Amino acid sequence: MALNARTEAYIQQPAVPQKASQQLKKKKNVVTKGEKILYSAFVAVCILCALLVLHNQSTIQASTQEIQTIERSVNETVKQNTDLSVQVSELSSYQRIWSKAKELGLKLNDHNVKVVPGQ
Repeated sequence: MALNARTEAYIQQPAVPQKASQQLKKKKNVVTKGEKILYSAFVAVCILCALLVLHNQSTIQASTQEIQTIERSVNETVKQNTDLSVQVSELSSYQRIWSKAKELGLKLNDHNVKVVPGQ
């Protein structure tokens, strides 16, 4: 009997107009406007961060190249300095000075030699 009562109640329900049921069944937007704004702000921040990283990397690379150029020029200068110091030591040898003095007509006079005490 209870089963009969349920089926009778189901059958006797008033019919819902079809327009109202169609309007109620409209799909709601899954993503709201606020969520769209948040998503686009997040994407914009990610793109901005990526651009900042790329800019920093390019700045670092430019600085590294400049440092390498300066190091190369310093190494060349050091090499020139060592070559010049070797040349100075060769040109200031006692034998060379004595031969130049003879070419100019100078003679060794022991009475004119003064000894300077070292430090």
